[in-house]
Amino acid sequence: MGRIIAFDIGDKRVGVAISDPFNEMALPLETYWRKGFERDIDYLIHLAKDKYAETIVCGLPVNFDGTESEQTQKTREFIARLSEKTDIKVVSADERFTTMQARRVLLEADMRREKRKDVIDKIAASYILEDYLRKIKLQGENK
Repeated sequence: MGRIIAFDIGDKRVGVAISDPFNEMALPLETYWRKGFERDIDYLIHLAKDKYAETIVCGLPVNFDGTESEQTQKTREFIARLSEKTDIKVVSADERFTTMQARRVLLEADMRREKRKDVIDKIAASYILEDYLRKIKLQGENK
């Protein structure tokens, strides 16, 4: 069983998290600062392959009421291009509350604003991945 990698895709940064080898835990990996659409896609695919990921989970930002925004559409385009360029399975996951959770945790840890920018996205990606791991575990138990 391969690992699962998650991306929290933003306009400026992409947070990255990876599962442990047993797909039990989500581990924040890095914050990638975007350099251009195609370069970003190529880098993230290379990273996923380098980490032996068999699934890529991309956070899909939707409004609190579940409706889509301009950011949702931009992210869908990114996910579609990612899917076209790799043979790794690519799925999307609702990321409605992940950045809020990550921000709350970092504020509670009293982390300085500059430092928060460097870590918030990878922590949000780990929340996206944790939620995905929980769902696939539940599906396995319900079979």
